[in-house]
Amino acid sequence: MDISVLGGLAVRENGVSVTPSAPKPRQVLALLALRADQVVPVATLAEELWGQTPPRSARATLQTYVLQLRELITVALAADPEDAPPRTAKDVLVTLPGGYRLNTFGGSSDVRDFGRLAGIGYREMDADDFATAAQRLREALALWTGAALADVRTGSQLALETRRLEETRLCALDQRIEADLRLGRHRELLGELTVLVSRHRTHETLHGQFMLALHRSGRRTEALEAYQRLRRALIDERGLEPSPGLRRLQQSILRETSSHAAPVGGRQRLIGVH
Repeated sequence: MDISVLGGLAVRENGVSVTPSAPKPRQVLALLALRADQVVPVATLAEELWGQTPPRSARATLQTYVLQLRELITVALAADPEDAPPRTAKDVLVTLPGGYRLNTFGGSSDVRDFGRLAGIGYREMDADDFATAAQRLREALALWTGAALADVRTGSQLALETRRLEETRLCALDQRIEADLRLGRHRELLGELTVLVSRHRTHETLHGQFMLALHRSGRRTEALEAYQRLRRALIDERGLEPSPGLRRLQQSILRETSSHAAPVGGRQRLIGVH
């Protein structure tokens, strides 16, 4: 079974889609796919579908959705009549005490691939191999084709999962940008960072990276203006001042601007500025 959730939901068995079109069965499949090869409790699935007040018929209705998914899986399994050993839909979508498990049988998962590639990138960052880190993190981020589960209606459980995934995406993005800064690609990053800081108005790491890229490109006044925009947004939206790390970066740029010094060196690290 091959699973994609970093964008629209797509689940395939033998290359055949088993993704239903009806909203609630899609929610069930999405949650099972996100936790593939793990047991998802009935209570978790019910909360996703109906919140804190499920109807009395919740368990029976959930069983109906599972049967609908198994019908799609049965059709997909028939596409490979030479499957050995033969599997049934109940082998793929398993009923267990208290819940259900979607078995992938070693198939692909874009979430797992993302985690594996990002993990390599983080280790290479720790080893100061910034070229390899940038490449692996770029490959990880390329797996995203849009917002996670962009075409699935989300309840409380899927909303938590998609927020978690977005945080991992931003973390990988932060690290990839830092790796590129370490490699002296500050001018190449300006266009991307301009878009990112406008989209994430209070994200301090991205703003710090934007300031650093502008500063290293000789655009110190714009770097200081970026700091002031961030400061206003933080005060307006959160009632907070920028972090000490951002304030130190601003002061460093101010000192170098007043003395016409050269841009800061390539070893300045911004991870830890949140």
